[in-house]
Amino acid sequence: MRRRLADPLRVLLRVAQLMLARSRERQALASFDARMLRDIGVTPYEAGVEARKPFWRA
Repeated sequence: MRRRLADPLRVLLRVAQLMLARSRERQALASFDARMLRDIGVTPYEAGVEARKPFWRA
């Protein structure tokens, strides 16, 4: 019985961690200047589009 309960909780925790990581990465991306974006091969437009996505969207 514990196994059945632990698996969904583990999945839920992993999804929550993924969403938190996405949110933090998008916040960081929004703070990059043009030089930093150029270094990672992203245009300011692309960075803006990505940074505006909600955390639940991939």
